[in-house]
Amino acid sequence: MTSGLPSHYEVLGVPVTASLQEIKAAYRRAARIHHPDHGGDPADFRRVTLAYEVLSDPQRRDSYNRSYFAASPQQEPAAGAWSAGPGGTADGGARPPSYAASGFAAHRRSPGGRPQRNLAGEPAVYEPPFSEGASPLLPRDLARRPEHGEPRRRGIFGAGARIEREQRTAALIRRNILAEIPSARLVNGLRSPDGSSYVAHAVLAGYRLALVDSMLVPAGNYAWDGTHLLQGGRAAAPPLLAGQVRYFQEVFPELNVHGFVLVQTRDPSIHQPVIDAHRNAEGGIEPLNASKFVRELKFFLASGPQPNVVYVPALARLLTGLH
Repeated sequence: MTSGLPSHYEVLGVPVTASLQEIKAAYRRAARIHHPDHGGDPADFRRVTLAYEVLSDPQRRDSYNRSYFAASPQQEPAAGAWSAGPGGTADGGARPPSYAASGFAAHRRSPGGRPQRNLAGEPAVYEPPFSEGASPLLPRDLARRPEHGEPRRRGIFGAGARIEREQRTAALIRRNILAEIPSARLVNGLRSPDGSSYVAHAVLAGYRLALVDSMLVPAGNYAWDGTHLLQGGRAAAPPLLAGQVRYFQEVFPELNVHGFVLVQTRDPSIHQPVIDAHRNAEGGIEPLNASKFVRELKFFLASGPQPNVVYVPALARLLTGLH
């Protein structure tokens, strides 16, 4: 998709929560400004017209929203805000490495060797900033909320257990991530960009996006071979999250997207289950118990560029994908 073009909402200058009446009023204002008969640019007028045609039709707007605006590119942050490499890191955004440092309290070092303060614990800064007279993609009060959406019932079998598992995952993120990174925003219950599947949770902080799914197993010791969790003669396959990471990375090129799989047990200990990864385990996203999950998720979000930023365009797009 072509970079640098605004979304239909940005063309009309309305938030993603705009009503049909607000969209019509915004179209009339924009059409008067950009109409060629009034000295406007024909290309800008075509964008205004297309934006109105999509957003004024409930079905087309719903499809546009659920594709995360993939039909029309978004404005991207300044180049300095991007992470290096495809998907933000050398590993292409497939999954985070195992970090030796825990949490974001670890000091960064400046070129002179002096420790730098990590901004992740600082008050949230909104990008672009809210200003009087401007119409942001999200209302200020909505952008300030740390958590959005909830687990939704899908299908018939096992829905109760899945919802309970997702609620426990959200509670873990709420206690350990949202409470320590003021810019972090948790979005529960997302439709995949492919339109045929779902993602349980997404956590946005700065220009990093973590996709999270979970599984429930009996307490005990497990081995991870790259595709399955092994215990005795039994094997359990974790959620297939890597494909979702690729989909989201394609439609959010301005973000660094990673996947995390949380392994839960009925045991309240955050250190259960015990998971040993084989040295040659490669390919899938490594499943993590609660202790390691919190540590690595926190480090991933806090170690990115400008971790105290709430990037409003990305949050707005994520909220339109709620199911």
